[in-house]
Amino acid sequence: MSVNLPQLRAFLAVVDAGGFSAAAAELGMSQSAVSHAVASLERELTAPLLVRATPVRTTALGDRVLPHARIALSAARSVEQIAADATETMTGTVRLACTPTVCQGLIPGLLRYWREDQPRITVRVFEGDSAEVSAWLEDGTADAAVLIDPPPATAGRCPQPGPGIQLATDGYRALLPRDHPLADEPFVDIRDLEDDQFLISPNGCEARIRAIHSLAGLRFTPAHRVRDLATLISMVQAGIGVTVLSEVSRSLIPPDLVLLPLKPQTSRRLVLTGPHDRPWHPAIRTLAASAAVHLARTASRSPLPAEGLAPPSPQHTP
Repeated sequence: MSVNLPQLRAFLAVVDAGGFSAAAAELGMSQSAVSHAVASLERELTAPLLVRATPVRTTALGDRVLPHARIALSAARSVEQIAADATETMTGTVRLACTPTVCQGLIPGLLRYWREDQPRITVRVFEGDSAEVSAWLEDGTADAAVLIDPPPATAGRCPQPGPGIQLATDGYRALLPRDHPLADEPFVDIRDLEDDQFLISPNGCEARIRAIHSLAGLRFTPAHRVRDLATLISMVQAGIGVTVLSEVSRSLIPPDLVLLPLKPQTSRRLVLTGPHDRPWHPAIRTLAASAAVHLARTASRSPLPAEGLAPPSPQHTP
């Protein structure tokens, strides 16, 4: 049996793109070449990996092969990048997974800076909810992720632990219409919103928002659950209710809404990190160091509100 990297790369591209045509465009190959690579892999394994439907889906064997194929390609990219690093020509592609608020509020500035500071490294962003981001990092779909409040790394778990970096300490805020009775206050106590309809996006922030209500001795009874952040903001604009968002969302807030400090105060850590159970893509170290420089410079030029989006922590996460 002789399984090779081009076969695995074609298989993964078809799975991720949902079809052979889209995978061919992604890989810069002809559709027939992608089909041939996947078919040759299936011949080597003596069983089909894909159901040729719309969209394409994996067979039971394909499901079992998929995580190992991702790890194999991730390891191959790491080998290539180690060699590039040794010759001081860091290149390649890093697949970065983030939640919607991080993607919209923090990542655009970083992408612009990375494009100038590290032009040989291409960063591809994958947006998903907290559970999806963690799963993508775990199964190799993503090389790196910005995780929310990740647990401390366990010594010895990662063969070659890399320098994860805390990008920000992200405080929580009350989002209110500008004509709300509390809109001109210096801060909002969550207890003062008890009579408002509360809106929630059921994602990784919900547990923290529940905790804020619990600290204040309040029951958490949201009137509406909205998945999309833009919809949530539009509903607050329409006067349907109020909500709590993180400070990193500030750039998304329209002028007819206000984002005010919240009591009880609480925050979350945003950490750029790699997988915990296998060596990191070498370019992640370069991106982390670059991000630290960019965010420190940004913080020094623009004073941040108290208890808001604090600058990156100087302490690296293993």
